[in-house]
Amino acid sequence: MIPAPALAPQPTASGRERYLGLAVHSGFAVLMTASLIRYVLRHGPGENTLVLLLAAFLCFLYVGAVKAPEAIRPLSTWVLVAAWAVLVIMAPSFAWGAFAVFFVCRDGVTGPQAALATVFTAGSTAVGLFKLSGFTDIAALLGPLAAALMLTLVYERLEQALSRQALLNAELRAAQEQTAAAERAAGTMAERERVAREIHDTVTQGLASTVLLLEAADRKEGLSPEVRQATEQLRVNLAETRGLVHNLASAPEAELPLEEALAAVVHRHMPGMLVNVTGTPRALAPEVRHALVRIAQSAAANVQRHARATASSVTLGFLPDSVTLDVYDDGVGFQPLSTAAPGPGGGYGLRAMRQRVEQLGGTVAVESAPGDGTVIGVQIPTAESLEGDE
Repeated sequence: MIPAPALAPQPTASGRERYLGLAVHSGFAVLMTASLIRYVLRHGPGENTLVLLLAAFLCFLYVGAVKAPEAIRPLSTWVLVAAWAVLVIMAPSFAWGAFAVFFVCRDGVTGPQAALATVFTAGSTAVGLFKLSGFTDIAALLGPLAAALMLTLVYERLEQALSRQALLNAELRAAQEQTAAAERAAGTMAERERVAREIHDTVTQGLASTVLLLEAADRKEGLSPEVRQATEQLRVNLAETRGLVHNLASAPEAELPLEEALAAVVHRHMPGMLVNVTGTPRALAPEVRHALVRIAQSAAANVQRHARATASSVTLGFLPDSVTLDVYDDGVGFQPLSTAAPGPGGGYGLRAMRQRVEQLGGTVAVESAPGDGTVIGVQIPTAESLEGDE
């Protein structure tokens, strides 16, 4: 399977805004400095004081509008726009600073207020430049308005493009995650099939050959009862191994709802076993689902072989931060603390259950006593609770 192309690292929204803000603020500082020098060179000292104070006050308002908390940013933006209108009408030399004020307006207010602030900024700039021309240059009057219109359209188009790009990036990441999950599932299935082939070609074939040889020897010479009992046990082991190969090579229950998957596997061993569900069912991680199905299957096989039960059940429970599985039977029971160690005769069932569950961060509890039946309780934390613990 061809892996999905990796997404090239994209600058975050906050990173883009930081770089844009730095460019705008630097531009404002350069434009204000150049405008200030131009104004001082063209006007005498008597005319400079009020304009210089107003320019300094405007810079203070600019910083305040940029740094203001979200709650008061619209108000500080409007104060900046008002101060700008006064300054640019009094001293049109500062008109170039309108570009930076425009971007601050777009960042400080939204919707109709942003359009109104833009019109007010462009209008005051147009009045200042028209005044500078002696009220004769119509281009000075219309130029700022046309520039504001173009800047607004370009700004909105860029915002739309960035929104679409962010949406496409999110969809691509989701597609990549789905592809990676499918590849992991395919790899897992391929490994299961490989193990199934190995077991089939070695253990299963060896058991089948041994059974055939013993049956042939029995027909030819006759075997002792002990050997015949061993032969029968080999047949049982052969059937179990073939079942294991089948389960490894195909997992049809993966397509079923979990309750139906549990019923499918336990009814292979105990057709009358009840399957109950408590809580609100939800999707589980594939590894949790697989563990629950295999634990239920193993427990049902143990009930069939050892319990001599008249009633048995499986209960799947969905808790807020975990999932539980309880397997009950009213059979002969046993002493959990004195179970035989795993060996050639068996004893691997409970140990395999514990290993599966502990790998997922869960717990297994066994309650049983001779003559009192058995309850196996499993609890596995779900993905939500694991993420919450991080």
